[in-house]
Amino acid sequence: RGLTFQDIVKWKIGFCPDGKYKERIIIPSFNLDGKLDFFEARSYTNHPIPYLKPDIEKDIIFNELFLNWNEDIVLTEGVFDVIVAGNGVPLLGSEVLDENSNIFQKIGLNCKKIWTALDPDAIEKEKKIMKIFWMYGIDVLKIKIRPYKDIGEMTKEEFQKRKNAAKLVNFENDIEFALEE
Repeated sequence: RGLTFQDIVKWKIGFCPDGKYKERIIIPSFNLDGKLDFFEARSYTNHPIPYLKPDIEKDIIFNELFLNWNEDIVLTEGVFDVIVAGNGVPLLGSEVLDENSNIFQKIGLNCKKIWTALDPDAIEKEKKIMKIFWMYGIDVLKIKIRPYKDIGEMTKEEFQKRKNAAKLVNFENDIEFALEE
């Protein structure tokens, strides 16, 4: 996925040679106190189960310790997407974000606008998320992903170009247009 040595160090990426997480890349998450609160284990072989996650509370803000709420926040699907996006929050699964989640609450307190960059196969989920933010007065800018399957396939430069070209979505008029890629 084009990770650099600097990415590996910054995100504290490791791997497991054996055990439950054998042949998996491990990407940890740290809360505001610097304590490990979650991790994702991604197979680097063709394992039939590509992702393993611990059975713990997932209503966390992944790597909140390293988020800068004073800069643009990008909402993504997964942790590899956030590595490319730089300053973002992965959803960590298929659940739809709602008003009661920690992610929504923190974004609502800190952001006047948010960028969404969910995978093209998650259009319905992205519509619901955009509508929730819009209803609470948070501007949403949509980053186009296609022809890529996700942000993680892009270079950081390509992602930045697409982010700079993102358009503000007016839910009443053009959400369908914004999501057509």
